[in-house]
Amino acid sequence: MKSPRPIAAALGCATLIVMSLSGAGAAEASAATDAYYGCPAGAVCIYAQDPGKEPTAPPDPNRITNIYYSYGAHNLSNQYGYHWVANNQTGGTNATYDVCRGYNGVDCTFGSIPRIAWHLDLTPINSIVLHRP
Repeated sequence: MKSPRPIAAALGCATLIVMSLSGAGAAEASAATDAYYGCPAGAVCIYAQDPGKEPTAPPDPNRITNIYYSYGAHNLSNQYGYHWVANNQTGGTNATYDVCRGYNGVDCTFGSIPRIAWHLDLTPINSIVLHRP
């Protein structure tokens, strides 16, 4: 009969690894998994302009230019052409946003639920509205 020591030793090592992940490393891992294409949890993000009309890849986490956390209207400036817009709000399916042709949330044309990214032409868009869930 084989000795149970190697199994016990392996279980002990696994326990130590799990325990070490429950510290600061787990908090960092959790924050990283809460991000959506680099957009932090609780936010709606706009990414840098894409060169063409058709997206060639999903949103690049390193190209975020605008991050919005607060509910209500946010006026945009110098946002032309196609950009990715990602909704990573954390208030459930009712944490939506709208893009609007007018300033201060007037003449809204399109919205999205959380954990969705859209490739949108922001040329006619002058504001974005985050809705409270």
